[in-house]
Amino acid sequence: MPDLFDTGPSGPSRPAGEPRRDGEPLASRMRPRTLDEIAGQRHILGEGKLLRRAIEADRFTSLIFYGPPGTGKTTLASVIARSTGSRFEALNGVESNVAEIRAKIDQARTWRDLRGETTILFIDEIHRFNKAQQDVLLPHIERGTVRFIGATTHNPYFYVNSPLVSRSQIFQLEPVATEDLLPVLHRALTDPERGFGNLNVEATPEALQHLAVMSDGDVRKALTSLELAVLTTPPLQSAIDIDLAAAEESIQRKAIVYDADGDAHHDTISAFIKSIRGSDPDAALYWLAKMLHAGEDPRFIARRIVISASEDIGLADSNALRVAMDAQQAYEFIGMPEGRIPLAHATVYLATAPKSNTAYAGINAAMADVEKGRTLAVPEHLRTKTRKKLAAASGTEDEKMRYLYAHDYEGGYVPQAYLPEGRIYYHPGDNGLEKRIKERMEYLRKLNESQK
Repeated sequence: MPDLFDTGPSGPSRPAGEPRRDGEPLASRMRPRTLDEIAGQRHILGEGKLLRRAIEADRFTSLIFYGPPGTGKTTLASVIARSTGSRFEALNGVESNVAEIRAKIDQARTWRDLRGETTILFIDEIHRFNKAQQDVLLPHIERGTVRFIGATTHNPYFYVNSPLVSRSQIFQLEPVATEDLLPVLHRALTDPERGFGNLNVEATPEALQHLAVMSDGDVRKALTSLELAVLTTPPLQSAIDIDLAAAEESIQRKAIVYDADGDAHHDTISAFIKSIRGSDPDAALYWLAKMLHAGEDPRFIARRIVISASEDIGLADSNALRVAMDAQQAYEFIGMPEGRIPLAHATVYLATAPKSNTAYAGINAAMADVEKGRTLAVPEHLRTKTRKKLAAASGTEDEKMRYLYAHDYEGGYVPQAYLPEGRIYYHPGDNGLEKRIKERMEYLRKLNESQK
């Protein structure tokens, strides 16, 4: 019987007990073999969780894993194959074509018919497959020729064809927490078969903590940095001492996980706007800094700041919109890197300003009425002068058509109906300058009521 993981160069894992290959990276050697060795992901692999139950009961058909690099998507697929006694065939969405997909499926059919063995077909970067490539899989998934597992760094609901998504269970993998990375690093230092257990390596807690934190939830990055530290640190008295300085040298600066059109992009701008809305200038500045460091288009950030000025601050401080527009114009005038300063100026102003979304809520309510409700006719007294002249010429003009010019009355106001129905969309709040608006509107509305 062929080896369970004999998948050629593209195979993601080395079978248990196989001797270490010269030059094989530590991250590959330490790849988990069981569910319990997988770092993090307790939200889907913890005891009693759906995915763990499905794997342990060997009751699943198609799965799609998505999440940032280094969170264990490929590893989890190989562990599932090992746990269920399945053959493992791997393809890559960048390199593979339809002919290779068909060849893998033909192999799977042969193994199923001759040996009764199940094949897991793992496709990394499934979002790279075009529609035709993805459609090739559908009939074979439905007939059970293969069990499909896909992996992607992009949200599959947007980047994978809906027929394939509808036939799969979707699980999101999260960046691995620091407290879950530390045991992985300790195991790599003490495992004599796959790690550095046969070497005399002593790493300080501060060094391991630094590697875990600066890996940004990426297990592969943490192990690769540890390996670099061990292999490049000269031994002292037969021991390899990894201190904080060695760890800092090995991992260098942390890479920002940020895709220009994927989840990280949307999640970060969402955190930025919600921090402004929540009046937290420190958080807003952090997310602004992350976006700028990662290369986000400052014009996109400026546009979102302008939107927030009206949506979240609104009439509580109408000057916020002016500040936001000034920041946008200032950026266009001076560019980067100094352009970050007016963007930060506007960010802090908006975050610390009183908040009101009443204008935003009001237009949404009015739009909903226009879209779904009965269309209201313009009252006769508000129609154009031309319409009134036509009515006068035809002898149909009456008192209802007389428009009262507000500036002719004391205070520039006269009670008059501007909607055929007494609808209210604007509800002033109590924050900032809007409190004064609220007082005036309550006075005017009471005056209207008294004139009825």
